[in-house]
Amino acid sequence: MKNSRPVLFVSLALTSVFLIWGAFAPKQLAKVSGSIQIWLLDAFGWFYLLCAAGFLTTVILLIFSKYGDIPLGRDGEKPEFPLLTWFAMLFCAGMGIGLVFWGAAEPISHFYDPPFGSPGTPESARVAMQYSFFHWGLHPWAIYTLVGMCLAYFQFRKQEPGLISASCKPILGGSTDGPAGYAIDIIAVFATVFGVATSLGFGAIQISGGLSYLFGVPNTINTQLGIIGLVTVLYMLSAQTGLQRGIKYLSNLNMILALSLMVFLLFLGPTKFIMEIFTSALGEYLHKLPKMSLNLAPFDNSGWVQNWTLFYWAWWIAWAPFVGTFIARISRGRTVREFILGVLFVPSLFCAFWFSIFGGTAISLELFQQTGLNQVIEAQGKEVVLFTLLEHFPLGGLMSLIAIFLISTFFITSADSATFVLGTLTTKGNLNPPNSVKLTWGVVQSVVAAVLLWSGGLKGLQTGSILAAFPFAFIMLLLLGSLLKAFKIESKTNG
Repeated sequence: MKNSRPVLFVSLALTSVFLIWGAFAPKQLAKVSGSIQIWLLDAFGWFYLLCAAGFLTTVILLIFSKYGDIPLGRDGEKPEFPLLTWFAMLFCAGMGIGLVFWGAAEPISHFYDPPFGSPGTPESARVAMQYSFFHWGLHPWAIYTLVGMCLAYFQFRKQEPGLISASCKPILGGSTDGPAGYAIDIIAVFATVFGVATSLGFGAIQISGGLSYLFGVPNTINTQLGIIGLVTVLYMLSAQTGLQRGIKYLSNLNMILALSLMVFLLFLGPTKFIMEIFTSALGEYLHKLPKMSLNLAPFDNSGWVQNWTLFYWAWWIAWAPFVGTFIARISRGRTVREFILGVLFVPSLFCAFWFSIFGGTAISLELFQQTGLNQVIEAQGKEVVLFTLLEHFPLGGLMSLIAIFLISTFFITSADSATFVLGTLTTKGNLNPPNSVKLTWGVVQSVVAAVLLWSGGLKGLQTGSILAAFPFAFIMLLLLGSLLKAFKIESKTNG
């Protein structure tokens, strides 16, 4: 614990400065952070796109390389979790709340505000689904795959501590045990706190919107803060039970609830249209993937790319140390090839099907029934689109209640996982961090989410993740170089 204190104390100190600033001068914080965000996206948008495209290309090539048979553990070691439980845990940590929040809201937003073409047309519907697949598909999961694979390899194969800095040792050498290593881990902690806080804020907004829509509860900042406080207590209770109980059981429950909601809408909604849009949009997405991956639209609608694609890439990078550390922890014993195939492709396909069901249904209503979901967004916000959508179908009230419960359990799972990861990162890679440390970080990440909501609402949440992601993108490049160097050395040694 002694060597971990600089990371723990400095991370808490930096976060505390932000919290004090947001509590006492929220408007100033929103103004300053917003200005920095605009500058980052304008000056370094190309950097985000090239990084994400490079990470995806690399992990796909590793599947077919000679390194694919390298185990993420000792030779002959068996995976700790069954395959289905593994899928459930990595998916719930990786997407969770955001998927429920944006499942119907994002396609409808793109439908009426496409990156190109006329809004509200069949063409804009195709583009809306194509870009929803793009934002939630291979690129984000490639980012998670890279970080998780690096951590799992060095931790379980090379017996290094479960730290981002330890995975940089092939390039940085012994300096990872000094200030350089501390700086890397502090940046990882900072990105994790703000990335997770963004998602928790989305969850609080949508739970509040759902309660307001169904029961008339005022959808105000005070309601949202109260929800954060209540769920904080629940996930801190879960965090005390450890990885094998709390997170494992909640992840399985999440998958059951998510699948139930999907099945409800798939068969009660426009089933034929959903399956057709899934097939067509998947083909369009794969066909135009290279172009979308490198498109900044300098001669067209560059603002749209900044507001959507670059925000998502920054959000996923900010989540990468959290999700990567968690996925590494549950993936011991799997080979590099098995890890990539599982983490990259299975959740990407699930996300595509999710958007086809919820986004496809929403677009079907708009195209053929003119239900006015865009007016709902303008009047009440994106957080109520899902509930407005569900009321058009039998058992809509029941589905809305399931959706609220699903968001709540996703909230608990994400925050629970984050307390474990933050505890690990600030206790020298301890796989069973003390409850006192997890409790501290559990409170901190909830307070950060509250401050982001207080200072800027939905915009403040997005700004926080973008600011936190920028420095960690450079660390991801360092991780990539370290991993490839270590693979090359191992291949020569065993070859």
